[in-house]
Amino acid sequence: MKIYNTLTRRKEELKTITEGEVKIYACGPTVYNYIHIGNARPLCVFDTFRRYLEYRGYKVNFVQNFTDIDDKIIKKALEENSDYKTVSEKYIEEFWKDVKGMNFREATVHPKATENIDEIISIISTLVEKGYAYPVENGDVYFSPKKFAEYGKLSHQPLEDLEAGARINIGELKKEPMDFALWKGAKPGEPYWDSPWGKGRPGWHIECSAMVRRYLGDTIDIHCGGQDLIFPHHENEIAQSECCNGVPFANYWMHNGYINIDNVKMSKSLGNFFTVRDVAEKYGYEPIRYLMISSQYRSPINYSVDIIEQCKASLQRLYTCRDNLDFAIENGADTIPDNADEIKNLLSSRREQFITAMDDDLNTADAISAVFELVRDINTNVIGENASKELAQFAAEFFDELTGVLGLVYNRKKDDLDGEIEAMILARQNARKEKNWAEADKIRDELKAQGIILEDTPQGVKWHRA
Repeated sequence: MKIYNTLTRRKEELKTITEGEVKIYACGPTVYNYIHIGNARPLCVFDTFRRYLEYRGYKVNFVQNFTDIDDKIIKKALEENSDYKTVSEKYIEEFWKDVKGMNFREATVHPKATENIDEIISIISTLVEKGYAYPVENGDVYFSPKKFAEYGKLSHQPLEDLEAGARINIGELKKEPMDFALWKGAKPGEPYWDSPWGKGRPGWHIECSAMVRRYLGDTIDIHCGGQDLIFPHHENEIAQSECCNGVPFANYWMHNGYINIDNVKMSKSLGNFFTVRDVAEKYGYEPIRYLMISSQYRSPINYSVDIIEQCKASLQRLYTCRDNLDFAIENGADTIPDNADEIKNLLSSRREQFITAMDDDLNTADAISAVFELVRDINTNVIGENASKELAQFAAEFFDELTGVLGLVYNRKKDDLDGEIEAMILARQNARKEKNWAEADKIRDELKAQGIILEDTPQGVKWHRA
């Protein structure tokens, strides 16, 4: 498998530290609000990446954190007359509601920053001892990028260019504009932990370095996240981790592209800001997941009402195909067509097409195309008047294999009809047998009014909800 490495700006063959195993860290949310559509993309993309690696036989150690102490969380707590812990726990709970809706699988570990204060203090202490960081009189501790010769290697910008936009804010006691906080001395009323530099709390960047080292080690295979995190967050993670540990931090860096809303970058100030919950209430969660993986992950993606409706329609095609296979498995013929081997080979070729796409830098767009070509093959060769039970079962297993890797078609719950509706369907079938077409049509219309759509086939009547 080849993946595009932001660090080297080229596609590289994936070679893991330990053969057959992959250590991945994905930056998680700062939990002070509901997750938004922009957050959904890395969640869905890297969940799919993890699923694919496991499908290909890797043992995956996947760590995704919660930033549960931060300026934004403290501000939210003040606004709600609450405390940081209540706010973070509330939005972690809301996070799980949304990501479970999008079929996100729990990571191997979901650590919280506040559970790793000792590790954070240990790393900062080492950086101070080595001369890469320095404390100041108000209890803050700063890292000095000028002391790390490779600073800027991820964002591919020299330190001089990065310094151009940096400044020292009022109240900051750092020496240089580019210096960033590893530890923040507590202001009155703020939450704090004891440290060698006084009461305070960690800076944002150091949290991830600490959780990577504790749960995955000094050097990991892959670090991933949104494109917006390349600088300064990931750049700073590299600097503080490599200066502390003396070894490379991550061998591969993967970053997903931005999301635009109606071709305009999402922004609260523009009023085009949508949470996952907002969209799911109107369209459901699965169309969101479909949208997030419908394009190659590094390219920008556009959200609009028309596009999410198209995603719903595409999903319906997949569900219809799978429902038809279920029907054929239950009602099809016991015989096997003479060209069964030829059909099985055709369906099997879609697996190779799918793998080729996913091996090419997680090209989910082409992988989805392979799935729809599989659907076309199934509709043409498997489903129909003389459907074979055995062939339908073979096709269904193939279909589930590929859609499962993408995390799609996960709402296939058996839809039970109540007794009254079942009786109406039976009454209509009896009316048709007696050639009482008027009564059969009347019952069909009554069922349609209740949202039950009937389809007469040579194998029997099929139904689905509108």
